[in-house]
Amino acid sequence: MFSMVKTPSQMHWMTGQFRERDREAVYRRTIKRRVRLESRLAIMLSAMIFGMFTLSDYFYVGLTREFYYLLTMRIVVVVSCLLLALAIGRLGCYSRRPWLHALPLWVLATGIILIVPLRPESLSTQLVAVIVAIMAFYLLIPNLLTVVAAASLYLSFGFLAAAVVFSDISVVVALRIGLLLVMANLVGFFALLRVELLQRKQFALLHEERGHNRRLLKEMAHRQSLEIQLRELAERDALTGLANRRHFMKRAQVMLHRARVEEAPFCLFMLDVDHFKTINDTWGHSQGDRVLIDIAEVCVASLRPSDLIGRFGGEEFVGVLPDTCLDDARAVAERLQRAVAALPPQDEGQTLALTVTIGIVEARPEDADLEALIKRADEALYVGKRQGRDRVVVCEESVSNCAGVLMSSPLSDPASPPPENLNSGS
Repeated sequence: MFSMVKTPSQMHWMTGQFRERDREAVYRRTIKRRVRLESRLAIMLSAMIFGMFTLSDYFYVGLTREFYYLLTMRIVVVVSCLLLALAIGRLGCYSRRPWLHALPLWVLATGIILIVPLRPESLSTQLVAVIVAIMAFYLLIPNLLTVVAAASLYLSFGFLAAAVVFSDISVVVALRIGLLLVMANLVGFFALLRVELLQRKQFALLHEERGHNRRLLKEMAHRQSLEIQLRELAERDALTGLANRRHFMKRAQVMLHRARVEEAPFCLFMLDVDHFKTINDTWGHSQGDRVLIDIAEVCVASLRPSDLIGRFGGEEFVGVLPDTCLDDARAVAERLQRAVAALPPQDEGQTLALTVTIGIVEARPEDADLEALIKRADEALYVGKRQGRDRVVVCEESVSNCAGVLMSSPLSDPASPPPENLNSGS
């Protein structure tokens, strides 16, 4: 899109048009409807006024041959202008068919000129009518300045030539008439030129403002996108995409408070990847990162949209299950445990049996401290670690007593040794 800058050099000083054709075409398309409507109304009104002067013809010449000639000429001009007004309404295109808007002006000008040979005695009256018509061409009928100027000059020269030929006027009178016509054309031309320049400057300013608004909206959208990205960076774990510890604590505290107010069940679990240190030492940290990403995806897929899961640090994950009783939370944890165990090997030729240990705790009516709730779940988790890992541990007692726990059966035989290279680490 071209730039709309309000500089005088962009408009021609003689025509008032934009020097660039594309810009001028855009301007004409913008005012096309208005020009079409105003042109139709102005042409129809001018034609009707021109036709009404038939009464004046009758008063001057009576029912003579000249009157019938004038009547026929006026009827032809009025009908032609009305048909052209209809054509402008249907086909008129200010940018593509300027000749269609100019043609009625030439028809009217021709009709005014023909009055001189048919009524030569009314030359003084016709001179006033010609000057009024010239001013009307410039100021009342919306059109291109060049088209209006051509029609007005045709009317001026045609009227002066008819006056000299048919009215037998002296050279001095002809000069006076010529000066009056020149003055009328100059006044009308520069008046319309100023209007054309002002309209195009206004159009340029409007488009410049719209361009600024578009750039401003684009900049605002870009800033909002950056804010969203910064918020994501502040709230999300860079590796797994889960909520980071700070954001998790903030949201989980709100969810715990809501559960207390609504007296709804509220469960929290801690998940730890078994033997994660051995995974890093054996296959490298990149492989360990891949394990954490896969487990994070499993967690997201296994939980509801209303649940909350976050990375608490290292290989530990913590999740919140609102509106979930302890038995249902245990079922969710066991499903999550099985989903992790079912993950495919990370590399071909390597046996990497992934297992997790999960500790679950249910909030009591008096529990308002999220940190204390996490601590209880963490204690249940480490009971599972001491029991051999790869299991779900449910804490049903106080913070200081998670020995009386319900432990799920591990997916693998607890008496069997751990997989090779996985007998150390967390």
